[in-house]
Amino acid sequence: MDLRITHLYPDLMCIYGDRGNVLALAQRARWRGIDVEVRDHEAGDELDPDWADLYFFGGGQDQGQDVVSRDLQGPNGDALRRSLAAGAAVLSVCGGYQLLGREYIPAEGPAIPGLGVLDVTTRAGTKRFVNNLLAEAPQGTLIGFENHSGRTYLGPAARPLATVLVGHGNNGEDKTEGAVQGKIVGTYCHGSVLPKNPWLADLLLSWAIERRHGPVELSPLDDSDELAAQRAAAEVARTRT
Repeated sequence: MDLRITHLYPDLMCIYGDRGNVLALAQRARWRGIDVEVRDHEAGDELDPDWADLYFFGGGQDQGQDVVSRDLQGPNGDALRRSLAAGAAVLSVCGGYQLLGREYIPAEGPAIPGLGVLDVTTRAGTKRFVNNLLAEAPQGTLIGFENHSGRTYLGPAARPLATVLVGHGNNGEDKTEGAVQGKIVGTYCHGSVLPKNPWLADLLLSWAIERRHGPVELSPLDDSDELAAQRAAAEVARTRT
């Protein structure tokens, strides 16, 4: 069994150590005997919609996001839409999460169109959310670190990834964190998020493997170290509220 992962725009959209999510996905697959190939995709490269089973799309500075937004308005955006419609999965963090949505509305100037594969809209905020983020999802605890000024609001086609316990999440108002729509996941959790949230990594892996190999039940791993790190981070979040 094999798995193909594409890291989208790592030169422009990879801050706060988010490349660790790709490393975590690849390692958790390899521990299960799955062959993994990882490719980087940069702005201007031609995206093959049939190659990847799983995408990672991280966060970046405003200048980098502008370049990526323009790249996604052309053939590469169409290719990514086709790939996701055909069953590929994606984890998007912060700026990547925003760019998969319908649009980003800045404080001044015209709205910036997103890829439109997530039913979310993001508006610029006046205050930056910088905080440990602790939330509860149906599958378990979600822990990470948020650093964003955008306020993201979900439409009816998307559901929250988790409910905020500590921190701000999507917008600081409705207690939602992240979004899920089909096999598309968005979150504001940096960290990297997946090493301390193995349930989310395995959910993405199972979705991705299903694209070419059909439904699969992943063999269990010993996550005692990962869960200990999660508990420690959650305690820090609670005590620093």
